[in-house]
Amino acid sequence: MNFHRIGWLMVICCLGIAGCTSTPTAQDKSLGNLVVVAPQAPDGRFQLELAKLTDIMAKEAEQLDAESMGQLLYRRGSLYDALGLITLARIDFNRALDYQPRLADAYNYLGIHYTQLGQFEYAYEAFEAVLELEPEHPYAYLNRGVAGYYDHRFDLANDDLQHYFEADPSDPYRAIWRFLAAVEEGDPQRAQQQLAKARLEHSTDAWAWGLVDLYIGVMSEDEFLSSYATQGLAADETLAERMCESYFYLGKLKQLEGEWDTAAVYFRLALTTNVYMFLEHRYAAIEMDWSQQQANAARAN
Repeated sequence: MNFHRIGWLMVICCLGIAGCTSTPTAQDKSLGNLVVVAPQAPDGRFQLELAKLTDIMAKEAEQLDAESMGQLLYRRGSLYDALGLITLARIDFNRALDYQPRLADAYNYLGIHYTQLGQFEYAYEAFEAVLELEPEHPYAYLNRGVAGYYDHRFDLANDDLQHYFEADPSDPYRAIWRFLAAVEEGDPQRAQQQLAKARLEHSTDAWAWGLVDLYIGVMSEDEFLSSYATQGLAADETLAERMCESYFYLGKLKQLEGEWDTAAVYFRLALTTNVYMFLEHRYAAIEMDWSQQQANAARAN
């Protein structure tokens, strides 16, 4: 990090988030710089594996013990989930738990699905089962925190997302989700200062720290969209995956700035990437609907 950027971060810590809470006088023009990507194609390997697993379970069901059948159903459910077939996935996760009730990852998937459906009590029960079975599960605190966020239980969301952040402060997504929950809990200035502090103390060369720069005001949206968002793709990363994340967090930023129509466009674009496995894709529909409702309400007034 250069000294110019550090200086801006220190200024941001002092000023809080006045820029995020102000009402813009004109609609943002950054949509002209959008990178629109082709939807991610369904993975052929996943489809082949699905066919093989279905064939095995059909032909060898009587020979399989409960543990093996549970594992096969869980694996097939995770493949359905990756292909966006979440109803079929949910059926298989529930069946897997009938055979093998200690599958923490199956409960984790179910918790995510219940969050997407707005069935939060079921989601909390699922995540509590995950943590009972596997207290150090790598994603349970994130996913339970996100459930609390969408359930408007921001105190609970903050606790879980703080725990998730502390487990790996070098992960920029953890810093962003902690920030989003803290803003909603009602202390946006502290949230902004926390985010800037995380950037100063824990940043790496991970591309998503650029999203943090965007949120704290040391990178412009035009700069992010025109160059930064598409640079330095990892060998195992697609442009659709990168833009799914970019669109989602740009949408969240536009919400904070009160630009609801632009936010809705970004979330719709996140959905068009078809990166079904990403958290950002899972919740983009909820965010798009909420943004559109707010935009319509603003026009009605």
